Amino acid sequence: MSREKLVSQLIDAFRLYGYDGASLSCLAKVTGLGKTNLYHYFPGGKEEMAKAALERVNTWLETCILQPLRSKAAPIDKLQAMCDQVSKFFNEGQNSCLWAVLALERSSNDLFHSQIKLALSQWIDAIAAVLEEVGLESQLARRRAEDAVLRIQGALVLARGLDDTTPFQRTMQTLTTDLFRN
Repeated sequence: MSREKLVSQLIDAFRLYGYDGASLSCLAKVTGLGKTNLYHYFPGGKEEMAKAALERVNTWLETCILQPLRSKAAPIDKLQAMCDQVSKFFNEGQNSCLWAVLALERSSNDLFHSQIKLALSQWIDAIAAVLEEVGLESQLARRRAEDAVLRIQGALVLARGLDDTTPFQRTMQTLTTDLFRN
């Protein structure tokens, strides 16, 4: 199995079970590999596996979200591209957010807090910069950017809790327009 595919499976496992709930036995079952094979790929054990999963999500953020938001495209096109990528990455609201899952667990908080904080801050900053491009005052742009990430994350939680992706899909369909409202 390629490391790429293995990390994708680990992301799914940590999204579903969290860091605490994803025992090595659980991770072995999800990946179809024995514990020995997992240690072959990740000598640092579960912590290294979670770090690899988090790094993949952070790479997605950089390449699919931050770079397009920083591009020379029209502001509305940048934000719509972000919404399209977010919808795709979270499978239209069917997948949980790895950052949220890890951030909510006390044991993983010490391990991953700084990475998660940096990722979310960069995302908020990039959205705020786009909103400033269209003339929003810096403080208002920042508040709307925070609200955008809050709406996305909240919609993911709601979709999961209700077992209904409609709130997430509605959020992604209206977010761009709502960010530009007067």
